[in-house]
Amino acid sequence: MQKHSVHRARKLLHQFGMRRRDATHWLALTPIMFLILWSAGYVVAKVALGNANPIVLLALRLAAVIAIIAVPFAILRPPLPKTPKDWLYLGLVGFLMQTIYFGIAYFAFVNGVAAGMAALIFSLQPLLVGLLAPRWSAETASWPQWLGLAIAMTGTFVVIVAQLKIDPPPLVGFGFAALALAGITLATLWEKRFGLSHNPVTANLVGYSAGLLGLLPFLTWADIAAVNWTTSFYWAFAYLVIGNSVIAVGLLLAMIRAGQVSRVSTLLFLVPPLAAFIAWVALDEPMPLMAWAGLIVSGFGVYLATRHRKSAD
Repeated sequence: MQKHSVHRARKLLHQFGMRRRDATHWLALTPIMFLILWSAGYVVAKVALGNANPIVLLALRLAAVIAIIAVPFAILRPPLPKTPKDWLYLGLVGFLMQTIYFGIAYFAFVNGVAAGMAALIFSLQPLLVGLLAPRWSAETASWPQWLGLAIAMTGTFVVIVAQLKIDPPPLVGFGFAALALAGITLATLWEKRFGLSHNPVTANLVGYSAGLLGLLPFLTWADIAAVNWTTSFYWAFAYLVIGNSVIAVGLLLAMIRAGQVSRVSTLLFLVPPLAAFIAWVALDEPMPLMAWAGLIVSGFGVYLATRHRKSAD
């Protein structure tokens, strides 16, 4: 299974003209790059949302990403989806990932959910994927992998409880976070089942375009002019566009196509501790001692699940 997954990943990277040795090196760095970029995105989003409406920020972000991806699309001229069903599948992933997940997560932020807390809530996604993946694909998880997931989940809940004691967000913020969680969970499952045969450039361009189209009805009542174009906003916006949307999301979708859903989702358990640490350093969000203990437990669960996956594959 591992050889087959690596072969598919190398094939995807070869579509960009990479040599076999270069593709192997990139595969080894992909999880680390993704974790850093994705985790920091929570903190950077909080900074950007202090200067713009959530819907306006996301619309600007998606428009900028589409403009960037359009360049390699025009140069490489990758194949387009062949059937209306293929267009629908790609568009639905983009809508769930961009409009639902990112859009509603932004509303969770502006309704009192801290960056570290949001990452922890979204870390429930691997458990949901692990429960639902067997119904969507032929993939199954062994008992050591379930044990690793359970340990990681326990650590995550410890951190959540510790954070709730000192900085509880309002109920509406939790509601938005739950909806965002549903969006990224469904996007992951749908991408795994239907996204294997599409060129990455095409898939991302269609997905981001669908996400922007999904936002258009909401832009009619958003205050488009209410953007505070400060230096900090420029830097935050640039990171969200290039680091989060282009690179991190591209790496996430590539890992989903190249490997199994449970393995990719288990890696996401490393996002909450890293995001919480970055938020503690950059935004001075509190991190009690109990939370640090939970982060260690969560990391051990990730190690256990991914270690068994590697040995089994």
